[in-house]
Amino acid sequence: MPSSENPFREWVRLEQPRLGTRVTHASDEFFAAKERLIQPADPVFIEDKYDDHGKWMDGWESRRRRTPGHDHCIIRLGVPGVVHGIDIDTSYFTGNFPPQASIDVCVSDVDVPETGWTEIVPRTGLAGDQHHFVGVSDPNVWTHLRLNIYPDGGIARLRIYGEVRAGFEDDDGVVDLFALRNGGRALAASDEHYGSMHNLNLPGRGVNMGDGWETARRRGPGNDWVIVALGRPGIVERVEVDTAHFKGNYPDRVSVEAALFENHAQATADSERWQALLPETKLSMDQQHYFDTEVDGLGPVSHVRMSIYPDGGVSRLRLFGRVAADEGS
Repeated sequence: MPSSENPFREWVRLEQPRLGTRVTHASDEFFAAKERLIQPADPVFIEDKYDDHGKWMDGWESRRRRTPGHDHCIIRLGVPGVVHGIDIDTSYFTGNFPPQASIDVCVSDVDVPETGWTEIVPRTGLAGDQHHFVGVSDPNVWTHLRLNIYPDGGIARLRIYGEVRAGFEDDDGVVDLFALRNGGRALAASDEHYGSMHNLNLPGRGVNMGDGWETARRRGPGNDWVIVALGRPGIVERVEVDTAHFKGNYPDRVSVEAALFENHAQATADSERWQALLPETKLSMDQQHYFDTEVDGLGPVSHVRMSIYPDGGVSRLRLFGRVAADEGS
C-alpha cells in the first residue's frame, strides 16, 4: 500500500548527485528531463508553468507511447552500494503516472550498460501522487539501477536507500574514517526533528542550516547524541566538528566517545564500553572546530558517539585517522 511514512530512514540515500550519482540515459524525456529524477529537493508543482513541450513537471516524464515496449531510465551511482529500499515517488503526477514500474541492477564501468542486468524489484503497481516504498533483500553491491516504467509516463523522484560499499583510497594514510564515501554511516540519534543524522558525513560543508543534523529544543534534563559507524575500524587522530550555518541554535558544548564493537547492534547509547575520545568542549557558532591535541589515543575503534549539550545543530562530523591493521569482524 502506498504510504507517506518512510521505512528506510536508517539508510543512506545513494542517489544524491553530491555523491557523484548521475542519470546517464533515458529512453525518452520529451516532457521532463531525466536529471530531475534524482534532484535532492522534494518535487514541487507550479500551476501555470509551461515550456515548449507542454506542462512543466518536476520529475522525469516520457511522451505517450504509441508503439510496443516501455520506457526506462538508467542511474549510475556515484559510489557502489547495497540497496535496501526504494521510493518511487509519483508526487503531482495524477493523469500521467505509469501504472507499473520495476527496477533492475548491474555492475559496470560504463555509463549505459547493455547487458548484465538483474531484477531486484519486480513489476509493481503504482498510484498517482504517492510514495511507493519497496524493500529490497538483495545483499550484493551494485553500481547501476534501471527504472522501467510500463508503458510510459512520469515519475517525480526515485530515492535509493542503502549503504555505501567502497574501498579506501589510501589504507596507509590518514583518511576520514566516517566519510560516506568510505562507508561510514550514522546509526542512531536521540532526536532528528530539524535535520537528519545522515547529513553529518556528506561531502563538503553544509549548504544551509537544513543540511546538517539538528535536534528539537530540549525542555527537560539530559542532552542529545548521535551514534555513527566508521567505514572500517581505525585509530582516530583528529576530530572536526563543523557548526556551519548554525548561529542561534548551535550546541553549547560537545564531547566524543568511541569503542570497538563486534557489530552495530552492540553500539547502544547506554553501553558501558564507550571511552572518552574528546572531552566535553565548548563550541562556537558557524565555525569549523579542529581537535587533535585534545584527542585521546584509544587504539582501534569501530563506532563513535557524539554528544551535544544540551541540544542544537551540527553540520558535519569528520573523524580523521588510520585504518586499523586488523579490521576485526
